[in-house]
Amino acid sequence: MLFDIERDGESVDALAVTTKSGYLFILDRDTGEPVVGVEERAMPASQVPGEQTHPTQPIPGTPALGRVGYGPNDLVTADDTTAEHAEACAELVESAGPLHNEGPYTPWLHKEAGESGATLLFPGLAGGPNWGGVAFDPVNRRLLAFSQDVGTMAWVEEDPEADPEAGPANYVLRVARPFSFAVRVGDQSWPCQKPPWGRLTAVDVDTGEIAWQRALGVTEGLPAEKQETGRPGRASAIVTAGGLAFIASTDDGRFRALDAASGDELWSTELPHQGNANPLTYLGSDGRQYVAIAATEEVVAFRLP
Repeated sequence: MLFDIERDGESVDALAVTTKSGYLFILDRDTGEPVVGVEERAMPASQVPGEQTHPTQPIPGTPALGRVGYGPNDLVTADDTTAEHAEACAELVESAGPLHNEGPYTPWLHKEAGESGATLLFPGLAGGPNWGGVAFDPVNRRLLAFSQDVGTMAWVEEDPEADPEAGPANYVLRVARPFSFAVRVGDQSWPCQKPPWGRLTAVDVDTGEIAWQRALGVTEGLPAEKQETGRPGRASAIVTAGGLAFIASTDDGRFRALDAASGDELWSTELPHQGNANPLTYLGSDGRQYVAIAATEEVVAFRLP
């Protein structure tokens, strides 16, 4: 996303990019230098024989857009969702063996075939932010980004089919079954960490701070007072000149209009299929504004008042 910001009384040509690792970087698009500071932080080293991970990774001054770590206290409880779900998740943790997570950029656990344990990676292989990228709200000077919180359980072990005469031993990534840190409840997958499981975040481009953040998406199988969990998705939002943010993305099949200034939901409708794409808006031949979304097999359009 390209936009301009003010720094020390001067206009700076800026760009914003989200990464699947859960972070938002704001850079000077002429020089590539960070506009909001970036810190090189020490990261855990890989234990895979022969593999050397870089000792540091760049972490931006903007807060993470979603979950980038996990600890035992993050496991869902019956108070968060239901007793059935919490019990199934506890059984998943027990069967997967010790879960390994050291925070951002945790490397895959190395173990011998048949040993217990796995790395629980957040964000998982599907990423936090994904192909949706960000939307820019020029009135409120904010970037809007959607991020999902779905973990992946996996590890690295020696490949038994590797040819030892070809050189150093080869290693292969093995994923748990299930590989997502989630269990099936009815026709939906419910993550096993505490909600939110999907969220929309507005970041002030001039300060790099979060202006608002909200769970986005409902889990209908939960009691009414617990349904606002947020849901996974890979797309993002658009913002109109009238101050509305439109977004589908989530796997609850909803299409929503939000107040871009506050994040409050103003309207929603159920789509025939998940709208896992960014919306678009256009001026119709009748002179009216429309917003449309590709909902898997259909394109659905709505006329604005």
